[in-house]
Amino acid sequence: MPLGKGTALDLHSPGMISIWEDLADSFFGLLIPQDEHAPRLHVTVQNKVTIEEAKALQQELLPVVEPRPFRFIGLSLYIYRGGPWEFVRTYPFRGR
Repeated sequence: MPLGKGTALDLHSPGMISIWEDLADSFFGLLIPQDEHAPRLHVTVQNKVTIEEAKALQQELLPVVEPRPFRFIGLSLYIYRGGPWEFVRTYPFRGR
């Protein structure tokens, strides 16, 4: 998944999007514009490189990375007070 000046692995999880929808409804009116749209779930592999470096890695990973099942084990909460992010708590899903 291209990130402009980076590369990520694209994730698909209707369940996680459903959780995001519930949270977004609960925080209606409090979210900043970037958090008001459905997230593009991903795992960042590379960030803050040149576009050429990003494209090169994407081409290198294309034949190697294959779709496979995965599962989220929970959600972690962090708070931002100007940086860096501070860990608050992890909320594991049932069934771990």
